[in-house]
Amino acid sequence: MSKTQYLHIFAASRPRFLILTPCCLLPAVACVVAERGPINNLNLILIFIAALAAHVSVNLFNEWEDFTSGLDLHTQRTPFSGGSGTLPAYPELADAVRLAAISSLLITVAIGLIFVGAEGWYLAMIGLIGVGLVYFYTNKITHHPWLCLFAPGLAFGPLMMGGAYIALGGQNGLGVFVVSLMVFFLVNNLLLLNQFPDLEADKRFGRIHLPILIGRQNAAWFFVIFLAAAYLILFTGVWLKVLSVYSLLGGLTVLMAVYVANTVIQHAENVELLKPAMALNVAITLATPVLVAVGIYLA
Repeated sequence: MSKTQYLHIFAASRPRFLILTPCCLLPAVACVVAERGPINNLNLILIFIAALAAHVSVNLFNEWEDFTSGLDLHTQRTPFSGGSGTLPAYPELADAVRLAAISSLLITVAIGLIFVGAEGWYLAMIGLIGVGLVYFYTNKITHHPWLCLFAPGLAFGPLMMGGAYIALGGQNGLGVFVVSLMVFFLVNNLLLLNQFPDLEADKRFGRIHLPILIGRQNAAWFFVIFLAAAYLILFTGVWLKVLSVYSLLGGLTVLMAVYVANTVIQHAENVELLKPAMALNVAITLATPVLVAVGIYLA
């Protein structure tokens, strides 16, 4: 296989979106450092590799499933949804993309087993659920609207953050649990809004996510509720002194959130007018947990 083909496979992993993984992990790392000081750098590197490999895997499985089903040929591709377009352009790489997806998942499993040996069965349970979400997301979960709604946030929030926190030796999990709930709602919203442009194509190929089930306009209200819930959890965590007051740095994105919520309600049926809100929603999802992590470090 040539270097160019490897680059095309890498492009199929949607590298622009992989930054979500470190952004979600940072608050968990910050919580451990705040509790016990310096952490094992090798463990930290392994956790980032495992989490990133899982993200790569789910993206590659999604690319392969959407191409082999024919969905890729009917999506209204935007900078935030509709896939990378790699396999429609290079169909001969389909098998290689699937192999890369499986290999990436095996890397996650292998690293996970190292930490299971050290931490025990509860970390194994987190890992098993996470692997199931990665493998079954496109071919099974997207056909069940409520599972599809909650699976992304569960994966990047409680599972990824909680697993990293335990693997790094965290002891008092209340703070990371609160932040993971905030991430849960933000990441659910990221995928929810990105489903709006693909509604017709997804419906044609048997998917049943929330915008298909109840329509874009009604789904927009779920988006607003989830966005409000993310900030309410953050502010409540600070009010209850589970999180440091410095964690309110995450609230710096709230004005963007108000604009996004208003735009989504007003233009739920117009994909072109939604694009600025989709871009800002990505920024909110990335920046808010990073700012919270900075606040935890400052404390």
